[in-house]
Amino acid sequence: MKINTNYQNIADSYLFSTVAKKVSEFASNNPDKKIIKLGIGDVTLPLCKEVVKALKNASEEMGVKESFHGYGPEQGYEFLKSKLQKYYGGHGVKLENDEIFISDGAKSDLGNILDLFAVDNTVLVPDPVYPVYVDTNIMAGRKVVYIDANADNNFLPLPDKSIKADIIYICSPNNPTGAVYNKEQLSAWVDYAKENRSVILFDAAYECFITDKDLPRSIYEIEGAKSCAIEFCSFSKMAGFTGTRCGWTVVPKELENGLLNKMWLRRQTTKFNGVPYIVQRGAEAVFSEVGQKEIQENLNYYKENAKIISDVLKKHNIWHIGGQHSPYIWLKCPNNMKSWEFFDYLLENIQVVGTPGSGFGRNGEGYFRLTSFGSRENTKEAVERMDKLFQ
Repeated sequence: MKINTNYQNIADSYLFSTVAKKVSEFASNNPDKKIIKLGIGDVTLPLCKEVVKALKNASEEMGVKESFHGYGPEQGYEFLKSKLQKYYGGHGVKLENDEIFISDGAKSDLGNILDLFAVDNTVLVPDPVYPVYVDTNIMAGRKVVYIDANADNNFLPLPDKSIKADIIYICSPNNPTGAVYNKEQLSAWVDYAKENRSVILFDAAYECFITDKDLPRSIYEIEGAKSCAIEFCSFSKMAGFTGTRCGWTVVPKELENGLLNKMWLRRQTTKFNGVPYIVQRGAEAVFSEVGQKEIQENLNYYKENAKIISDVLKKHNIWHIGGQHSPYIWLKCPNNMKSWEFFDYLLENIQVVGTPGSGFGRNGEGYFRLTSFGSRENTKEAVERMDKLFQ
């Protein structure tokens, strides 16, 4: 027996596990202090009523012989895939039903999709970046190269022709920075991918926060993208499914003449059991008229939280981006503090928890991420504490 020694090349602890450990230790030593967590991007509002109703109805179906469902299709039920077809159609994107694959979330598929690609592919990721992109490739033994995202390019790097890569990760709206690519910028990436015969893995998990009609919510709004991009998305942030688990991946047939679509189908039918029928019925309800209205109310709630955080940062002239089309606020640590230094400063002085930017890459050093997913009460209290601290 031989182990996969590539695991020795990644950090022993996942970024958010380290944050949780530090917070737990502080809480144990300071039981009388209320800690407000604005770090991990987990939602706090419950599932909308229309979704809960659908989940209940589907549960009842499972208790009746005539409507019971056993093994379902690994790629997802048609009733949900057809709703996603219409959803994309609303953005001017036409997809075939069998190009859409239902999953248990974008994070899983972003790692699992790598089964389709050889180990000797070179992977390009922006720095800073969601750690999963890097860690899953290092686990597999691939070479990872970076392109700088920084304040000079508004944390939206464009292709560098001197860098040759086979697999390119793009996240827009971005995690952790909240920055959003426009159509011209995404077109540059599509052109680069086509010229280099690369594939773009496009993480659109936060597309539901985009309100500007001129900003693309799907990479397939860009001409030519179907020939070079796979898109991943999720109900986690759109509809609060972080504990319910459901997402989807789009693998266009134009990619490699349909080969990757067939390979992904084969991979999923072999190594994935599919998303439960009950969960998919809940996801379907998201696209009903009532469901859309209810989830939009939740999204507006989080956007207002982001505005509340942004306002206090503006008041104290703290540089930041994000929040407008994203649940994340990316700020420059005051007084030239390092990321973990600022983390400790907030935790010890006002018991507010965020995420150190250095945990997302070298270029994240000196920056910090706050999320708008907290409750309104906790967000306001955290902002009041920051307002006093920054005086």
